[in-house]
Amino acid sequence: MTRITALGIGELARRTGVPVRTIRFYCDEGILEPVRSAGGHRRFDPAAVERLTLLRRLRGLGLGLPSIRQVLDGERSVAEVVTAERAALDAELAAMAWRRAALSAVEAGRPLELLAAAGDGRGAREVLTTFWRNDFLGPATADTVEMFLASSVPAPPPDPTAAQVAAYAEMVALVDDRSLKTLLRQRPRNVDYEDVGAACALATPLVLAGRSPEPGAALDRFVDAYAAVGRTRDTPEFRRRLHVELTPERSPRLRRYWALVGEVTGEPVTVGHAHSWLLDALAHR
Repeated sequence: MTRITALGIGELARRTGVPVRTIRFYCDEGILEPVRSAGGHRRFDPAAVERLTLLRRLRGLGLGLPSIRQVLDGERSVAEVVTAERAALDAELAAMAWRRAALSAVEAGRPLELLAAAGDGRGAREVLTTFWRNDFLGPATADTVEMFLASSVPAPPPDPTAAQVAAYAEMVALVDDRSLKTLLRQRPRNVDYEDVGAACALATPLVLAGRSPEPGAALDRFVDAYAAVGRTRDTPEFRRRLHVELTPERSPRLRRYWALVGEVTGEPVTVGHAHSWLLDALAHR
């Protein structure tokens, strides 16, 4: 650095539009590294203009100094820090939207203690996920678990209505019921969930069409999901026994849960609805 190329703090402020006091702050934070002249004044390399200009623009987008420092030091690209900032902002906006909807639900007369249990939506989803992993699913592959959770634990809507937040809160209250957990642990846990999912897919258009629970290909596929794992045949006796073993899954509280999933997602027929239809078809048969 020479006297000819070095810039004083006033000149740097003029070229970048950043106040002198702010430049001093950045120097104190180690973001800008000046040298001292013989008289003790801060002097800057001309490259500081570009560095400070980029810093000012990133600050204008609301980025924090730690992220900006990573860009300036070459640790991350502008695109990377902007993407991370946008994701954080999305999460913050979603939390605010959830809180607003929860307050609206309380104003509408929904129970305060119920809505408080749902938290900010993310915590509520963790409660639901834990319930299904620990109290419902048996041995299953990671892909099967993720497939099941995708249909059973809807993501909190990014901009929920008061009714959706109330529905989500009620789902949390249902799975937090100890008696329901005890009941579901009595059901058979050895089953091919992929086949159950396929049976539900076959039943979905029937439910959507308003068909009453009935025997057919969907029910056959459903029964086979249990028979195959047990290495037995699909017989009338096996169906009677399976009907008894699946009694916990016909719980009114569980059916209510599936109805609430539909309220949250807006789906006319959820996987849970189709599953309940198959249970009723088995009972009817």
